[in-house]
Amino acid sequence: MNDSRGSEVAYVRIVVEAPPGAVAFAVQRGRDELLPPCRVSTKAQVFEFELRLGKAKNNGQPNFLGAYAQGTPAARFVYINSGQRAGQQDSCWDRRAKVMLSGIDAALLQRAAVGPRRTLEARFAGTGSDGGPACATVPLLGGGWQLA
Repeated sequence: MNDSRGSEVAYVRIVVEAPPGAVAFAVQRGRDELLPPCRVSTKAQVFEFELRLGKAKNNGQPNFLGAYAQGTPAARFVYINSGQRAGQQDSCWDRRAKVMLSGIDAALLQRAAVGPRRTLEARFAGTGSDGGPACATVPLLGGGWQLA
């Protein structure tokens, strides 16, 4: 999978299922930029973006790069911000959920590279046990990362 500059990329979709009402969500890009959802409904908020692929790690696993990839090469993740961290200044919530990328292995990337643009998708429950937006490292639904 190559982008317009010839760099290898992974197309990613993250679905926040059953988010709490009236709470904004956004993917964190870099330190302080935000990517709004591409689709919003009462049932889900959907984010789509690209992650660049660097040289594989010594163990052969993917090395995700770019503004959406947070953390160290050994433990990359994507932040899904909510409430104030998503730009909703009047919200009482100020949270971030971590969506770990470790579930995307070389075999899954190889399957995604076959044929037309294939998207890697992860889903998580958007509402935490306290009724607010999910935060911290979130468990992925449906068995983790999959091809969409």
